[in-house]
Amino acid sequence: MKGFYLLVVVVAVIGGGALWYSSQRSPAPPPSAAPGAATPVAAADAFRGFTLGSDSAPVEITEYSDFECPFCASFATVQMPVIREQLIAAGRLRWRFRDFPLPSHKYSRYGAMAAQCAGEQGKFWEMHDQLFNNHQWAQTGKNPGSLFRDFAKAIGLDLDKYDGCLDGQRYAARLDASVQEGEQVGVRGTPSFFVSGRPYTGRGTSDDFKTLVDSLTKKHK
Repeated sequence: MKGFYLLVVVVAVIGGGALWYSSQRSPAPPPSAAPGAATPVAAADAFRGFTLGSDSAPVEITEYSDFECPFCASFATVQMPVIREQLIAAGRLRWRFRDFPLPSHKYSRYGAMAAQCAGEQGKFWEMHDQLFNNHQWAQTGKNPGSLFRDFAKAIGLDLDKYDGCLDGQRYAARLDASVQEGEQVGVRGTPSFFVSGRPYTGRGTSDDFKTLVDSLTKKHK
C-alpha cells in the first residue's frame, strides 16, 4: 500500500501517442479579493471536486486537470465524451474532477476559478466543456476574461453573480486545497488519474478505461 502514492507518470493518449505534460509545483498565494466582493470560501469547506455519475457506481476515477493544458483539452474533447456515454451514463463509473493548475500556465487558474464560479450556479460541467471545447484561448497568450464571460453567458449564468464570484476570488482557497491534495498524492503532471484512490499508470483512452472498469467490475462480482 505504501507504494501507491509515489510519483506517477500519467498519460492521456490521443490517436495512440502518449501525451503527458508535467511541471514541478510551488503553489502561489491566492490573489487578494476586491473590496466589497463575495466572501471567500475556506479550504476547510470539505469540497472534494465536481462529479459525474451515480454515487453507487462500482468504480470511481479522479482526474487532476489544468484548463490551459493542451493534453487535458485533448482528453476532454476526444476521450471523455465516449467515457461519459459508455461508462458514466451506464452507471458503471463515477468521475471526479480536481483542479491542478500548473504554474507554467498563465491563465489556468483563471479558467479553474471561472469553472468554480459556474459550479456555484450548478453549471460546472457546462463551463468545463466550454473551456476545453473552445481551447484556442489557451494558445493566444491574451487575457481570456472577456471570452470566459461570453462562455458564462452562453451557458446561461447570472452574469452579475459570476462577476462577483470572480472579482472576489471566492474559491481561491478551494483551488489551493485541490492543488495541495494533488501534491500529497504525487501528482506532477496533467492530466493525472486515480482509480478508487490509487494512481492509474495505464493509457488514458476511453478503450483502456472501459477495459479497466470491466476488469474491476468482474472482481467485485
